[in-house]
Amino acid sequence: MALGKRRRSEEENEIDMTPMLDVVFIMLILFIVTASFVNEVGLDVNRPPTSDAPPPDSSDTNIVFRVSESNELMLEGRRIDIRSVRANVERLHAEKPEAAVVIAAHPKAKTEIFVKISDQAREAGVYNISLATVDD
Repeated sequence: MALGKRRRSEEENEIDMTPMLDVVFIMLILFIVTASFVNEVGLDVNRPPTSDAPPPDSSDTNIVFRVSESNELMLEGRRIDIRSVRANVERLHAEKPEAAVVIAAHPKAKTEIFVKISDQAREAGVYNISLATVDD
């Protein structure tokens, strides 16, 4: 009798790990599935090859916005506000319909400025937008 009682107490003391392993396995599958659907938001920029030749002076044929290291925006030698980009592009595009928008930005300028200028240029009807870097 003592032997049968001992076996029962040993069986009762064992912990069944199967339900816990099932839960862990289901959580692992859930994390793998949700991680594969996460899309990173970014801006794709195709960089042209670098060259040592100075760029041609395109200020006569294009609408050139210059962005300084301190994120100041210049157009035709005068400082402008970011909110006036669309009006300036509309005015200059009416004068020169073949003109493209060129954003000449300092490498340390914020990308946010480039995005705002390009968005407003598109709203003004100009879709030929280029990015150039300058070391001023």
